[in-house]
Amino acid sequence: MAKKKDFLIDEAEKIRAELDELKKKKKILDSSLAKKTKKVEAKPAKKTKKVEAKPAKKTKKVEAKPEKVKKLTKKELEEIKKEEEKTLEEELEEQLSDKEIENFQIEKVDMERLTNKVCDILAEHESNGMFQSELWKKLKLTSRDGSRLALKLERMGTITREKLLEKGRWTYKLILKKTPISTQSIENAPCLVCPVEQKCSLDGEISPRNCQFIEDWVIAEMKKPVKTK
Repeated sequence: MAKKKDFLIDEAEKIRAELDELKKKKKILDSSLAKKTKKVEAKPAKKTKKVEAKPAKKTKKVEAKPEKVKKLTKKELEEIKKEEEKTLEEELEEQLSDKEIENFQIEKVDMERLTNKVCDILAEHESNGMFQSELWKKLKLTSRDGSRLALKLERMGTITREKLLEKGRWTYKLILKKTPISTQSIENAPCLVCPVEQKCSLDGEISPRNCQFIEDWVIAEMKKPVKTK
């Protein structure tokens, strides 16, 4: 009987030990489950930062770049210089034909007398010549008419033109080359209409040496007032 009792006590202790062991295992399981559930818990949503509208970037003003100046060739530079130095006469020479220059006529003006005046004035300046602007002013001619007249007289071989830079401007100095033949001095000469011209000779009875007609004409010409130039 006592043996049976001891056996039961031993069995009871074994069961108790097993129960304790089970409790320990349960405890370990519970603690591990608790840890897992904590991880699974929904994390609070992250606060989304407000995306503030950034101010539009200031657009840089696109400044117009200056155009690159094309480098001119030597020939082009010479052409520009030539254009800058071009005078009114040179422009007229390009515009007018040879015929227009040679037949130039100023309205209501005796061109022969005008030519003689030009020659008389230039003769006073001899080889030094005279600036054309001064001459046109003296003759009361416009620059255009004066320039055309200068071209005409040059073509006739009456004057020469010398291109000069005067006070920063290109102009011409006119120099008398030859005096044109004029009949003005003998317009009233009696010999032109003499009734006894055929009988006239140096050694004859009727001769220029003792001609009354010539004497009267010379006296009449001398009495005429001298024209101021």
